[in-house]
Amino acid sequence: MRNNAFHSTYLADRVGRAAIMPTGDIEAGSFASITLTYTAGYFGIDDTGSLKIVQRFASDAGRPQFNDPKGWNYVTAEASNGAVLELRYEQKGNIRPWDRTLLIRVQRGFLREGDTITVRLGDTRGGSPGLRMQTFQEPTFEFKVLVDAFAAYNYVELPVQPVVAIVAGPPVLFKAILPTVRRAGQTFSLGFKGEDKWGNPSHLVDGTFALRASMPVAGLPASIEVRRGAFAHRIGGLSVNATGELHVEVLDASGHTVCVSNPLRIVADSALLPYWADLHGQSEETIGTNSARELIEFARDRAFLDAMSHQGNDFQITTPFWEELNRLTAEYNRDGGFIIFPGYEWSGNTGLGGDRNVLFMREGRQIRRSHHALVEDLSDLATDANSSDDLFRALKDEDCVVFAHIGGRYADIKMSHDARVERSVEVHSDWGTFEWLIEDALEQGYRVGIVANSDGHKGRHGASHPGASLFGAYGGLTCLLAPELSRKGLFDAMRRRHHYATTGCRTILDTRVAFDGDAELFDQDPNLGATGSRRVRSAMMGDILRTADREVSFEIDIVASAPIERVEIRNGLEVLETVRPFEARQLGRRIRLVWEGSEYRGRGRQSVWDGGAKLRGNTFERVSPINMWNLDKKIERVAADELKWTALTTGGFGGADIVLGDANSGMLSIATAPVKAEVRIADIGREDIVLGSGGGIRRRMRLYRLPEENTAARMQLRRRIRLQDARDNALYLCVTQEDGHLIWSSPTYLFR
Repeated sequence: MRNNAFHSTYLADRVGRAAIMPTGDIEAGSFASITLTYTAGYFGIDDTGSLKIVQRFASDAGRPQFNDPKGWNYVTAEASNGAVLELRYEQKGNIRPWDRTLLIRVQRGFLREGDTITVRLGDTRGGSPGLRMQTFQEPTFEFKVLVDAFAAYNYVELPVQPVVAIVAGPPVLFKAILPTVRRAGQTFSLGFKGEDKWGNPSHLVDGTFALRASMPVAGLPASIEVRRGAFAHRIGGLSVNATGELHVEVLDASGHTVCVSNPLRIVADSALLPYWADLHGQSEETIGTNSARELIEFARDRAFLDAMSHQGNDFQITTPFWEELNRLTAEYNRDGGFIIFPGYEWSGNTGLGGDRNVLFMREGRQIRRSHHALVEDLSDLATDANSSDDLFRALKDEDCVVFAHIGGRYADIKMSHDARVERSVEVHSDWGTFEWLIEDALEQGYRVGIVANSDGHKGRHGASHPGASLFGAYGGLTCLLAPELSRKGLFDAMRRRHHYATTGCRTILDTRVAFDGDAELFDQDPNLGATGSRRVRSAMMGDILRTADREVSFEIDIVASAPIERVEIRNGLEVLETVRPFEARQLGRRIRLVWEGSEYRGRGRQSVWDGGAKLRGNTFERVSPINMWNLDKKIERVAADELKWTALTTGGFGGADIVLGDANSGMLSIATAPVKAEVRIADIGREDIVLGSGGGIRRRMRLYRLPEENTAARMQLRRRIRLQDARDNALYLCVTQEDGHLIWSSPTYLFR
């Protein structure tokens, strides 16, 4: 059910045909040389008419260039009759989502029926390695050809389009995925997959893998056999009768460990359990890749999610597609198995409120589009909600939840917010990390939770590698703390803000507030009107309470998926304490260099950090990248005393761990466009040295020192916190893992 985005179909059978060679499978991210031959139809192409060969916005295939025959992505075109052709590439040269445009204009001459234009995409005849293909799987990758036969700039879409299949490469990384908390005796599953270098689940895994558990697991086989063709494997019906912490180690036929699962805590009992969700992503019917059905099945079967929601841009969702989405959510939703919410991304212009995400409890609800820009059927125009205030008014009686989002547009929650339905803000997605959004909310006195999702466009819902495009971050996940895996249970978690967010890792996080006396826990935000309440002595993340206590105890329990670098304990906009799981005496030769931030809030927020570093009086012994997901962007040791890198950030951070030859000698010089600095190695300690903090949003570099080995993946903390009067005390935390992942708890809101 593809959205053809208003391309003309005028006499499409008379404007020609196109074919490509070779056809078949092409490995994601590889170089290919593809010849596309367009044969003119009855009308030919008139003088100054043209062809467009367009790709989806989401594609991160190489940008065509026409000047360097030896370089990547060299493209040529020639007409069989000698007509002179002009080639041009525009990033946004066509109707969304087909906006990546190679334009081939007949500059002098014309084409008659049967004349051809031969386009070599990745012309290797002059030494080019070819065209770099997109880095993610797509079984029907189209070279969509549009024809302006009459030189009227009205492009007709060919009725049959040439396609190839973009497939995964061989596995370079293996993952074993468990739930994070289950009760003793409760059944659960183990997921296992191999991924290629671009994060695609690989169908090329082959072999026998041994499974070694840290505690007895009923139903766990000693080994599994994996054969080519399968993208992922699920071992169900597992259970553990004792309490404790479970890891499953996976070993290859040689006995080498290929991966270790995330931790699973087995508890005697728990009222709430964590369920992992990606509540935001799109398919090819809007601006994403692969069909909505394929997106759902990826989330369930390859990302091993508990819950999801398809969130297409509303102005691309036709009524038939909205009805199809509702059929799909009803078909795939299964209590206790896999939960999917019907919903959409309300994609209003920034000046009218910016992006919001709407999730419904049940099917059959009215979609309230921000506009009909790419929906031809205007019969339901009166149902639109053009501004976020209009949206909130339309949703006030709906059984739904909303969260604020930042993508191409950002949610302006200072301008518009409705606590009745907008319960959370999204601080991380493929687009980057946006802690300023929760800060905006806290500044305004809103009581919201924190979520993170992918907003994936590459068909990898729940395991959203950003690839090589402008997306700068790995997609996030939201952990919903609910009494059961059902729509009702998860909706209750979202409405009560009982959830935490990560940048894609699966960790165990519990935050509690303990009171000296009785506190009043509200069923709903009392700012919205009269609500029920009860007396308690403790509260969890997301709760809203009134207390007479001057001080409370903030209790934190973390079991991370990698060693913990730091924990920031926050009260609203204030960082109360930064806790590190190591002492200054443990620091050694390892320093961490971080670049972070963005240019501004809207599109074009990418901060470019290309540059390098030099040492005087010391050497770089080893360097390891952090959060450098785009394999085209690298950090390299070009000499014993010199590093060079190419990098960008879109709100989050990247960087490198650097092991020095000597712990304290010499000077470090850093040169990038945003920051230039010199630092004495001896001055680098446990606390951050902040470099170039002016301009942009947190656009800066940081330097600090770490132990040469840090194994602390667990922390339990208890802090006494004095409460502020006359305002909310929003107690929450942000955890940074050494592997670059971040985890945020939703705040607990206390007022005196």
